Amino acid sequence: METEKSLLQKIREKELEMSVRIDQERNKADQVLDQASREASALLNREETEAEREAGEYLQGEMKRLNAEADRLRAERVHEITAIRDRGGKNLPGAVEKIVSLVLPD
Repeated sequence: METEKSLLQKIREKELEMSVRIDQERNKADQVLDQASREASALLNREETEAEREAGEYLQGEMKRLNAEADRLRAERVHEITAIRDRGGKNLPGAVEKIVSLVLPD
């Protein structure tokens, strides 16, 4: 009987030892998961910051490009308007003469 008790005692000790080891390994696994979660969060924050910076740079570049295109179109319109005024100005003296001759007959 004493041998049985001793065997049961040994089994119980081994169970306790295994239970302690399982708890230790579970704690280590929790620590690893926490660390991985912190690292993933930090990486995500860095990537979001980088993405925001790149988006801002892209937006600035596009705004510069669009402003340059708008300036070019404005310059074209000013040139067209000037050309139309010049052509109209050349015809103005003749038009004035015609109107005056119609209003004030000779």
